[in-house]
Amino acid sequence: MVPLRIEFSAPKLIFGNNFDEVTENDFGRIITTLLEKLSFMGISINRAILEQAPVSAIHYCKNIPLLDGSTPYHFINKMRQANISFWIDVNQTDFRNDGYSYKWHCNSYEVSFYDKIHDLEASRKSEKRALESENVLQLNLFEQFEKRKQFEVLRMEVRLNKRQKMKQLFQALGIETDLTFKSLFSQKISQTVLLYYLDTLESQRPKLLDYKPKTTKELFADLIINNPHLKPKQILSLFGLKMVLDQINPRELRSMLGRYKPRNWYRLMAEVKAVKLPATPSPFHVIREHLIRFTQLRLIDYKDRMLNNDKHN
Repeated sequence: MVPLRIEFSAPKLIFGNNFDEVTENDFGRIITTLLEKLSFMGISINRAILEQAPVSAIHYCKNIPLLDGSTPYHFINKMRQANISFWIDVNQTDFRNDGYSYKWHCNSYEVSFYDKIHDLEASRKSEKRALESENVLQLNLFEQFEKRKQFEVLRMEVRLNKRQKMKQLFQALGIETDLTFKSLFSQKISQTVLLYYLDTLESQRPKLLDYKPKTTKELFADLIINNPHLKPKQILSLFGLKMVLDQINPRELRSMLGRYKPRNWYRLMAEVKAVKLPATPSPFHVIREHLIRFTQLRLIDYKDRMLNNDKHN
């Protein structure tokens, strides 16, 4: 028996694009289409064997529609501020594609956020410029997107590239499943994994960045009132840091402080992470809401935002 390795995008397989999303109800159609494609290639395989095939890598994804005039670029810039990460020594982070994508990765997994429509646009110029491969399959959508009005798509992907990583992650998240195609084709597992990595991202981004006091005096008072355990020197240090961060990106600041030992930076970030201030909304609440609802995105549901927009101008 010759081992067979199959790689494919489920949405592209049955929809011809991966803006439209699949659900568990599409599993039967995916299996049928796979069998047809394999048969065309001269490969015969039993349906049950294909359904129970062991999975060596899986990508869980969600397309987040932005309908209020906000853009993926806005959210990605906020994510960039988390690139002061404590895991920087074991993972590599990347902010690329003119600021339209953000990811962190290591050998066993990768997490990425990117502007889905911008990536499609980049692939028109060159497939090498796009983050996603085989965008040529969905270039026919571009004419629709050119006419869109307040419709952007932020894509989140978690790529689990090794079975050992899947086992480790699922155990940590309390997910009990075997690593077969049918078992892993699960909206619940996808949702749990994506929310976990959004939590990870948020935990590495200090809330100090989002606090917007009306005056510097209000900031100083809130630091004192909400952090009675801190010494005056620490209060002044955090006050000064907030002033700097309002002007300088955390990555730039870390670079400017590069002459000092890394542990000084980590110690400072630990203090920032522990500081208490009046509650402020997370800049990623829109992403979280979509992950919690986990509603299937279908482009047809947004056709009024992409067609005949001349009537609305």
